[in-house]
Amino acid sequence: MTSPKMQKAIELVTKATEEDKNKNYEEALRLYEHGVEYFLHCIKYEAQGEKSKESIRGKCMQYLERAEQLKEYLRKKKGKSNDKKKPMKSSSNSSDGNKGKDDNSSDSDSDNPETKKLQGQLQSAIVMEKPNVRWEDVAGLESAKEALKEAVILPIKFPHLFSGNRKPWRGILLFGPPGTGKSYLAKAVAREAGNSTFFAVSSSDLMSKWLGESEKLVKNLFELAREHQPSIIFIDEVDSLCSSRSENESEAARRIKTEFLVNMQGVGTDTDKVLVLGATNIPWVLDAAIRRRFEKRIYIPLPESHARTDMFRIHMGETPCNLNEKDYKELGQRSNGYSGADISIVVRDALMQPVRKVQSATHFRRVRGPSRSDPNEIVDDLLEPCSPGAPGAIAMTWMDVPGEKLLEPVVTMSDMLRSLSSTKPTVNDADLDKLKKFTDDFGQEG
Repeated sequence: MTSPKMQKAIELVTKATEEDKNKNYEEALRLYEHGVEYFLHCIKYEAQGEKSKESIRGKCMQYLERAEQLKEYLRKKKGKSNDKKKPMKSSSNSSDGNKGKDDNSSDSDSDNPETKKLQGQLQSAIVMEKPNVRWEDVAGLESAKEALKEAVILPIKFPHLFSGNRKPWRGILLFGPPGTGKSYLAKAVAREAGNSTFFAVSSSDLMSKWLGESEKLVKNLFELAREHQPSIIFIDEVDSLCSSRSENESEAARRIKTEFLVNMQGVGTDTDKVLVLGATNIPWVLDAAIRRRFEKRIYIPLPESHARTDMFRIHMGETPCNLNEKDYKELGQRSNGYSGADISIVVRDALMQPVRKVQSATHFRRVRGPSRSDPNEIVDDLLEPCSPGAPGAIAMTWMDVPGEKLLEPVVTMSDMLRSLSSTKPTVNDADLDKLKKFTDDFGQEG
């Protein structure tokens, strides 16, 4: 019995054939593509047995070929008015062996406009303004920084060192728990890479609803990188694009991975200066072939005590506080198991503690402090929250305090400890065990 999806697919391609014969090529193209989408859904979820799947695949290839012919014709028709009356083969001949030399000869004519269109979509991935992140802004991660300098900075500054069999790394994978600074390292690379072109790519840049376009985007990404070399392609959450291949995955996903494999292999491109930099929190889901193409696989661990101390200091910034060096060291020791992102959240929560004191206060007192209009001027009539029994306490709420009269309470060590105790780390032991096993099996020292 034919499923509803299969019936819909047959109905769409039947209408497409009718529109094709009536020379309504735009509508025919739309119907062909939608029909093939339904056929692919049937292959993935409904088709039983290889013979059935092969039969549907054969139909898909037939309709896709015709759709490509129509797409090329419409593109040329739009660009050249004198092509409006160019004869088209009937749909009934689209699956024949002699498709006609005209179709083959038109391929090369339409390559350039299509390539320009696809590369135009990828232009937004080029980072034009360098991030304001330097190597020294990244706390800890010394081995990772050295490996990236070796792969990126040295080949640019001293190209004569990398001649003969000494070649820079083509692929580097940064993996580790979430929030440990993988993307932050990539920003530092973008800043420090000199005249290199930096591509920041996500799955949304390469995925398309149109069949066959996603793998073309991948191909054109690498071609664009070669045109602008030396260049760096940074793919955050690379596992979303290059997970392990399986029998149940869609044809589109498989084609994207195949295109990645071909381009990352770099066959015949020994002179290319293109580095693929990937980042992931779950490296064990990567396809084995993709994993092999990342020649350096660097584990980005949770920060150590001294790095956590620096992070607390960096995130506190210029906010008024009474913490000293001893307090920062204690916070670094107490935050074992916290990632850099976790520490950022702890500090942000602590910065809100003075605001909460103002909100919950029932009494305020007058104190001396810097003027809001001129920080160098000291005034006497500012108000700060206090306990009801404090000398000079006045019963009032924050609603009664004039905006310019409120003295901002400083962040204290007790505020930091309160936030630290209420904010739990986001990485658990099970995640760390998986990462440790992957590091033991496939990881490399930086």
